[in-house]
Amino acid sequence: MRFAYNPCMPDPQLYIPLAKTVEENGFDAISLPDSVCYPKIADTKYPYNGDGSRNFLENMPFLDPFTAIAAMSAVTENLHFTTSVLKTPIRNPVLLAKQISSLAVLCNERISLGLGLSPWIEDFEICNEPWPKRGKRMDEMLTIIRRLMTGEYYGHDSEFYQIPECKICPVPNNQVPLLIGGHAEAALKRAARVGDGWIHAGGDIATLTPLISRLKEFREEYGVADKPFQIHAITADAFSVDGVKKLEELGVTECIVGFRNAYNGQPDTASLEQKETEIKWFADTIISKL
Repeated sequence: MRFAYNPCMPDPQLYIPLAKTVEENGFDAISLPDSVCYPKIADTKYPYNGDGSRNFLENMPFLDPFTAIAAMSAVTENLHFTTSVLKTPIRNPVLLAKQISSLAVLCNERISLGLGLSPWIEDFEICNEPWPKRGKRMDEMLTIIRRLMTGEYYGHDSEFYQIPECKICPVPNNQVPLLIGGHAEAALKRAARVGDGWIHAGGDIATLTPLISRLKEFREEYGVADKPFQIHAITADAFSVDGVKKLEELGVTECIVGFRNAYNGQPDTASLEQKETEIKWFADTIISKL
């Protein structure tokens, strides 16, 4: 089992010292969420918290994940980084491929890309991208990103993207893993069909179990059950040795661990020392016992 630390949007000055502490204490990765901006007016309901509002994001210090990863990778040697998850169809696929490739080269390929649709129509309106057919666009984006990251010329001509043949340089030696986030049936199918893995959005082992069962069914259906596949899970079950063992038996490959509920909308007042104590406690109580 691998363990990833979620900083939960702390003071931006804490990312670098936290990355050092996380690596020193045996964590494998850091997982970073994505939020571009906060609209003044928003009617969309958020599917992963209790009241469906996005009020918890207001005044939350959300760093661009690629910028944060670049900074943290410069002060670590082995720590891996995952976006969990990047709002994909609000971005341009060629620019995204360029950003990922550059970051992968700089951090010695210590990056995986967690991708999702974004549940908020306001994100699409603000970034001037269409809301309809966003899933189909995302499927094409995955193809464009993967093909451009080979370093070869690639062009794309479809309803959504008209890209003359081009190539980007530099590119990593190996493809960056693309992990799909989301609990909807369409997201699970996309993860099984074209993803290198799936990222869980939160919940206990009881709600996680049927989602993983569906993933397995879809992977069998698409004929890819024998291919390597990552499952990253966010659940309180990871806070016990027995819970971690149950998650591993279920097929989870990485537990994402955080020590603050960002959904409550409260400011993060914990000091660096308090956060380091939490990290060391988990390392001593869980990681060292496995």
